[in-house]
Amino acid sequence: MIFCTFLTSTAQILYKLGAATLQFNLLSILSNYYLITGIILYAFGSLLVLFAFRHGEVTVLYPIVTLSYVWINIGSFYILNGVLNFYKWFGTGLIIGGIILINLKGAKK
Repeated sequence: MIFCTFLTSTAQILYKLGAATLQFNLLSILSNYYLITGIILYAFGSLLVLFAFRHGEVTVLYPIVTLSYVWINIGSFYILNGVLNFYKWFGTGLIIGGIILINLKGAKK
């Protein structure tokens, strides 16, 4: 699931990069490598989610999806030159802490 969130978050950053030059005609869409790569990564991430759900408990696995917020913050900072202030870092820490708590409880089961 962690790798899945990394893939889908990377896909969303690629969507953002692809949207900068996107024109709504077939040739533009098919030649937009950011967009095409994002779609492929998102599809692969979705297949991984299905595999994970087949072999794990949804109440333990699904909260891991919130890691997407962490990857998006990091990717936005390094790739899109986004700003990470105290509140974003604090929220990111809360997300990571929540995932750890949920999975500790799930692991004891």
